[in-house]
Amino acid sequence: MSELLERVAEFSKKAHEGQFDKGGHPYYLHPQCVANMGTTEDEKIVGYLHDVIEDTKYTIDDIKALGVNDRCIEAIKCLTHDKSIPYDEYVANIKKCELVRKVKMNDLKNNMDISRLKTVTPKDLERVEKYKKSYAFLEK
Repeated sequence: MSELLERVAEFSKKAHEGQFDKGGHPYYLHPQCVANMGTTEDEKIVGYLHDVIEDTKYTIDDIKALGVNDRCIEAIKCLTHDKSIPYDEYVANIKKCELVRKVKMNDLKNNMDISRLKTVTPKDLERVEKYKKSYAFLEK
C-alpha cells in the first residue's frame, strides 16, 4: 500500500468515526470495502473517500491536503450526491466518467449486500431494488 493510500485509509476511518451503518457496524467498514474492490490506486482512493463530503464535516480542501490528485478530487465531487439533483440524474452523470462509474458500482455492490443488516425491512428491499436498477444502468 502506498503512503498516500495509507493516509487516505486513515483519514477515511477518522472522518467516519462514531458513525454506524444500517446494520449497526462501524461506518468506515463500508468505504474500506468499496476501496478494497478497486483495481487501481485511484479507484481505491476514491472508494475510501466517496462518502466523506456527503456524510462528514470534512471538505474537498481537507481531501486535497492529503495529496490526492485532481482526477480523484473530481471523482469524489461527482460521487457526492447533491440532494437537489434527482437520483436518476445523479446516476446518469456518474456514467460519464469511467473512474466514477467503477467506484459507484463497487459502492452499490456493497450497499446491496443485505446480509450486513440485522433485520431486513420492506424499505431496505425497496432501496436494494433502486440500487439494482442503478447498477444495471451503469453496467451497460
